[in-house]
Amino acid sequence: MDDQTRLELEAATFRRLRDHLAARTDVQNIDLMALAGFCRNCLSRWYGEAAAERDVPLNKDAARALIYGMPYAEWRDLYQTEATDAQKADFAKSAPKHD
Repeated sequence: MDDQTRLELEAATFRRLRDHLAARTDVQNIDLMALAGFCRNCLSRWYGEAAAERDVPLNKDAARALIYGMPYAEWRDLYQTEATDAQKADFAKSAPKHD
């Protein structure tokens, strides 16, 4: 496989993951962190870091909007729920430090 094809496949895979997470508003970030060690905020941070490495201006809010499909504050107000004690315990046991 040539590099351009690999890059295009990786980009398509990322877009599919992004769209899948945008559609699964029932899945909370704390659950993603507990199970997979990353969440939508991590993806947006990685996106921003990749942009910065290439001198592409992209602030935190813009990167989050690209991942969430809307401004983060709007997503949070519409879909984020208060973490349960069980979610907090799972997160504390298995997730790395998250900012």
